[in-house]
Amino acid sequence: MIGYYISRNYKSLFNAAGKAKTDCEFILEEKGFKNLGFKQSSIPNSALGTIKNFFGISLALLRLPLKSTLCTQYPLNKFRAYVLFVAKLKRCKIITIVHDVRFLKGRTGNASKELKKIISSDAIIVHNQAMKNWFVEQNVQIPIIVLGIFDYILSDGLPEQNNDNGTKPYEVVYAGGFAEGKNSYIYDLDTLEKNDFKMKLYGIGFEYEKLKVSNEESILSYEGAFPSDRVAYHIKGSFGLVWDGISTEECSGQYGQYLKFNNPHKTSLYILCGLPIIVWDKAAISKFISENNLGITISNLADLSNALERLSNEEYQTMKSNVNQVRTKIISGGYLNNALNEALQNI
Repeated sequence: MIGYYISRNYKSLFNAAGKAKTDCEFILEEKGFKNLGFKQSSIPNSALGTIKNFFGISLALLRLPLKSTLCTQYPLNKFRAYVLFVAKLKRCKIITIVHDVRFLKGRTGNASKELKKIISSDAIIVHNQAMKNWFVEQNVQIPIIVLGIFDYILSDGLPEQNNDNGTKPYEVVYAGGFAEGKNSYIYDLDTLEKNDFKMKLYGIGFEYEKLKVSNEESILSYEGAFPSDRVAYHIKGSFGLVWDGISTEECSGQYGQYLKFNNPHKTSLYILCGLPIIVWDKAAISKFISENNLGITISNLADLSNALERLSNEEYQTMKSNVNQVRTKIISGGYLNNALNEALQNI
């Protein structure tokens, strides 16, 4: 059976959300799904990108065969209703890969309105069991498939630079944009009572003037920003940190609380780089990390130094070995492939 998808324009190569969606398109293509729209592009101009998307989607919907299977990605902010209307008119089966739920992110107060956009499908693929549980609690009746973790596709193969032998102090990597409220806790790491580790930071927007101590005294080292398809080849360290929000004590604020439901794309990036994970113990992805022994979970960043101190070299190397197994599946699109197979069986 041939399935279809509609490619579109993605504004930024630095953006993790865009990377996740372009990777899904690549995996769909590899699986035999056919793109009915224009070729994937990255025009940064919003107006031009919107025009291109409209004509590409319109062409795709004209080409969409009757009673076929269409895989969509959500959000598709401006055109989802248009796509669903035509696809249903043509009596197509619809699978939706859910990237973000704006209600859970605190971006909208109307859950039912957003749910209607998402579940006008025959099956949905969601991040993890916690997100699936939320949909079940909303009385969603269609098949809900759990992804597990996002795949991360790189054209030049697996990065090879992180052959860390567990030498202390550990170098902890944080990758992501330094937006206000998303990770302002980073600047407080220098003020922890105990911080016997080094922090290596990658991303857009880091501000040296926000440091609480001098550059020389700081444990923070800013390493620059790179496109999302190249950053993996630049990251070097011992662990990757998954922690969002405004506090070192817990993942707070709307970004921090969203970790209870989403799979941060940076988790996949770190694993791809061969890095075990440090993650908030209440984050949804922490279950995947614990079950596969891919890192350590903590409730408070003040506990991180002691947790790293207790970690034996043998334990660290076991985590590295487990990470190595998972990253080969991540770079080959294995997790989405499995989820798509399950979705296809259920529609």
